[in-house]
Amino acid sequence: MESNYLFILQLAMVLGVAHIAGYISEKFKQPAVLGQIVAGLILGAGFLAKTEMIEVFAQIGVILLMFVAGLETDVDELVRSIKSSSLIALGGIIAPAALVFISIMLIFPSQGAASAIFLGIVTTATSVSISVQTLKEMDKLRTKQGVMIMGAAIIDDVVGIILLTLLVGVIRPGMSSSVQTVLLEVGALFLIITTVGFIVLKVIKFFAKKYDIEEKVIIGALVLCLVLAFISEEFGVAAITGAYFAGVIFAMTSYRHRVSHEMNRISAIIFTPIFFVSIGLDINIMAAIKAVGVGSLLIIFGSLGKVIGCGFGAKISGFNPKQALQIGIGMIPRAEVAIIVANLGLQMSILSEADMAATILMVLVTTLLTPSLLKWSFRREQITT
Repeated sequence: MESNYLFILQLAMVLGVAHIAGYISEKFKQPAVLGQIVAGLILGAGFLAKTEMIEVFAQIGVILLMFVAGLETDVDELVRSIKSSSLIALGGIIAPAALVFISIMLIFPSQGAASAIFLGIVTTATSVSISVQTLKEMDKLRTKQGVMIMGAAIIDDVVGIILLTLLVGVIRPGMSSSVQTVLLEVGALFLIITTVGFIVLKVIKFFAKKYDIEEKVIIGALVLCLVLAFISEEFGVAAITGAYFAGVIFAMTSYRHRVSHEMNRISAIIFTPIFFVSIGLDINIMAAIKAVGVGSLLIIFGSLGKVIGCGFGAKISGFNPKQALQIGIGMIPRAEVAIIVANLGLQMSILSEADMAATILMVLVTTLLTPSLLKWSFRREQITT
């Protein structure tokens, strides 16, 4: 008879393998996240199926990862860089979508325009969590490049939702709310985040004058992180957006370093490694390999589009070519958002099973390549300077 507590053993296996794989990856001078994703691929190939409990831990992992990223953000630099982040995000949306659409229409015209456009939009969504973890490991998250990657990723997430809504509304009018509704929802979300942030900062300042609230602030920070993550999902924006801004709110307090230290310990020991292993568990390698045709176009032109588009946005924002390359590489990875968008296309019969597999191949390759490319780009800068 199967034990009701088998999930405990599964979590122990995933956690143990994640830390061993991360250690081995670091020994080969690669980011730990790369080893953890590869470990997930190996486990998913026949040793372990992804369970609901692993999925829950993984979701908490990515939320905490982005919360810590928010805590470690230089808020003044983030505010100053809104214009630059917007230019980088815009380039990272237009270039990959256009390159993928054109390449598919030229090489696989039988796909049709609607499918090509949808696959173009699939390639616009950046999964910044992989870049964030890699930058954290290299102690580069608080650099100007790190701040740009974070800001641009948040913007392209929101713009991507609006583009998807537009496309769905045009192709299947009854299946999507209007663009105005989406814009209102996004605006309402950021109004809520701003209001909550203002109130939280005032409350902390008031009580800090009278009491020792350091321990209470840590608990409150975690609660706010989870609440804003939930609210973001309810408004149709990724949970990581709310979690990131919860971190930004507490980054403006005198408790930022203590909160960051405690949250980082919880995240790095338990939840974040499980998240990166779960990415590998999600990927069906055989299905991805079979879709190598369209998948190759998504990988090549989707990645080039991010490097060229984001790099161009960074260059005209005042970054030197090496820094622009680092930002472009940091925007390459795609993960859960791309798969969710492709799955919607599949449900609407715009994309085929092969297109879904091609998306998974893009996720697999960009996820595995980005940590090493990012490390190379920063090491190259150190060597040449």
